[in-house]
Amino acid sequence: MKTIDKILVALDLTSTDADLIKYASFLSEQLKPEKIYFVHNIKKYEISDLFQEHMKEVDLEKLISDELDEKVADNFTADTPSEVLISEDPYTESLINYVVHKYGIDLVVVGNKSASEGAGIVSDKLMRLLKCDIVSVPRKARMSMENIWTGTDFSKESAKALQMAKYLSDSTGAKITIANIFNVPVQFAPYLNKDELVPKIEKHTREKFDKFLKKHKITDVETKVIRGRDTSIAEKLNLEAEKADADLLVVADKGGNVFSSLLVGSVTDELFDRKLRIPLWVAK
Repeated sequence: MKTIDKILVALDLTSTDADLIKYASFLSEQLKPEKIYFVHNIKKYEISDLFQEHMKEVDLEKLISDELDEKVADNFTADTPSEVLISEDPYTESLINYVVHKYGIDLVVVGNKSASEGAGIVSDKLMRLLKCDIVSVPRKARMSMENIWTGTDFSKESAKALQMAKYLSDSTGAKITIANIFNVPVQFAPYLNKDELVPKIEKHTREKFDKFLKKHKITDVETKVIRGRDTSIAEKLNLEAEKADADLLVVADKGGNVFSSLLVGSVTDELFDRKLRIPLWVAK
């Protein structure tokens, strides 16, 4: 089973940095990784010509390094060794991808932001680019991992999310809930009686759940079969996880199923782009 030994936290000198550092500290206390890297990319080309002259005498890298060192000292309380890395690159996602490969990173921590807040686009690119797991953390995330939710469509890809949830549960003692969201296939709706079809889909799904859990030797989990109705799969999964007071939602980066559209190109992309109230962990 994959373990989380090295974590990278992407910082951007905004107010969310403290939240990310605190959450990284919490994860370190729970998962006991070997090392944490705090990474910031300086985009000097974004400094307008108006300030270029004034910046000539300023050691910007040292100033930022000192600021981040202070933030880490104030908010990172775990015993895990940590290091602050600062670089200058036109493309932040390329820099982070380089660091991931160079240091063998297992998990990247990013802030859950919309594009209007300045970092949503970068985070979205990272989700597509990185080969390691990535967790998107909202502001003021709860430092708790007692209740983990994960979505599945019973594909071998979605099994990765289940295995990661199991790893996290083994490390923290968290309860795992596995949910499958289904919709009645719209192309058949005019010709079929939904009152008859829905129970058949639910029965079929529960049978698939039993085979799926047995195949992957997973026990002591709660399973839920939930009809999506008028919401998207992503929205329904998120709403149900929030309603259940989940501390973390884990999904895979790919998938596919006849009765569910938990294809991470669609569902995970949508979840990753949403403003969430709980952290979203994408298993790769």
